[in-house]
Amino acid sequence: MSEPLAKEAPSAFALSGRKGVMKLLSGLSVEARHESRLVFAANPALFALLNLGRFVGPVRRIPRLGWLITDPVLARRVLSDSAHTSLLGEGGVGHLWAQLLGDWVNDAFDGPGHLELRERGKDLFTDASAKAHVARVFHEPAIRLADKLRQGASVDISEIARIWVGRMVADLLGLPIRDNRDDSEFRSIFACGERLAALAIGTIGSTVIKPEVVTEGRTILEQLTSGVPEAYENADTSTLLGRCREAGIPLREARGLASLLLVAGTETAASAMGRGVALLHDTGQQHALFAKPDLVPSSVREILRVTSPAPLIGRHVTSDIDVSGKTIRAGEQVLMLTYTANNAAGRFDIGRPHDPKIRQLWFGAGRHLCLGAPLARAEITYLLETLMAQQRPWRVVRRRASRRVIIPAYAELIITCGPEKPPLRGGGRRGETLVGTRVGNGHA
Repeated sequence: MSEPLAKEAPSAFALSGRKGVMKLLSGLSVEARHESRLVFAANPALFALLNLGRFVGPVRRIPRLGWLITDPVLARRVLSDSAHTSLLGEGGVGHLWAQLLGDWVNDAFDGPGHLELRERGKDLFTDASAKAHVARVFHEPAIRLADKLRQGASVDISEIARIWVGRMVADLLGLPIRDNRDDSEFRSIFACGERLAALAIGTIGSTVIKPEVVTEGRTILEQLTSGVPEAYENADTSTLLGRCREAGIPLREARGLASLLLVAGTETAASAMGRGVALLHDTGQQHALFAKPDLVPSSVREILRVTSPAPLIGRHVTSDIDVSGKTIRAGEQVLMLTYTANNAAGRFDIGRPHDPKIRQLWFGAGRHLCLGAPLARAEITYLLETLMAQQRPWRVVRRRASRRVIIPAYAELIITCGPEKPPLRGGGRRGETLVGTRVGNGHA
């Protein structure tokens, strides 16, 4: 850390130590403490970086990291600026995908072919099609979950989320499944997605992947997508690959899209599902949701805002750009701290109105807005509606954070629907949000 920055944020990186974390957590609300523990357990360096974002202002250059942006409006502007920034090149997420999927990514995902691919794929996931897709894939396991909850059993919602998302991945990739009721097959598929995502650990400062890691990633992808060509030819239009075929998306690009959804849509979706259930419990706001079920859409939006499963988004600068009076030079890297920016709006509140400054920054912005966003919303919605159908509040019996993972998540979140205990309320000060951020006190 540079000397001037050290004076502005003397304890920013000290917060990555256990004593610093405990000191920070002691003043937070219950839900914020749990969320902060998840981030720290996942990656102490990420925890420190997100806390650093509280001190650096809206735009700041950090040696060996690049530029940090914590303001949601500025972050959206940079993410939408295809004339000066790119997914490709050092710092961009496309740089990671190109190493794993091949050089064709350079054309299809941020080159001349991107607009054509985006146009052909614009209807792959609409809110309506995603809702129907999720209902088809999640229906059978949801019945089993509901039966267990009605019997008063304790269930691990995090594990259920991983299995359900594994089912979705199997469907998206056209994977042959021997027994649709054998959850272990779908859990294994999800584990492959976890292994792929884990390859990106340590790429905050550089998106260059070691050759042996590239080889490992390509082996996993080949294993999971080997059935895509046959599924592409024969799948009906209720599946992703069938819709890709009908939309005129070539096999190579369809296989690439399926691979990206595997990497980007496994841990992120499962993380948001489990953390959302915990947030509704920890804040007591599940009661408001039971009283007003029409709050489900805003609850899903608020879950995604507060959890921001992709806590930062990188871009490579292709030509000089002015951002809030700062000149970012061609060749530099920009990190949008989306978790910090999203959570600056305040604590978890399912009654929060739509914020035009944030919009849906957790899914990115501009022409690279997450293609699977409707699918993620539908997955979270289906889980919440399954729990609400019990007509009894759930309570968290036990929880454990995942450690050394790319996406903060619960390794275990045991809940039950039974005799209710008083909802846990935070002891934090008014205006606190997550990772120590406070609103209304001058911090961004």
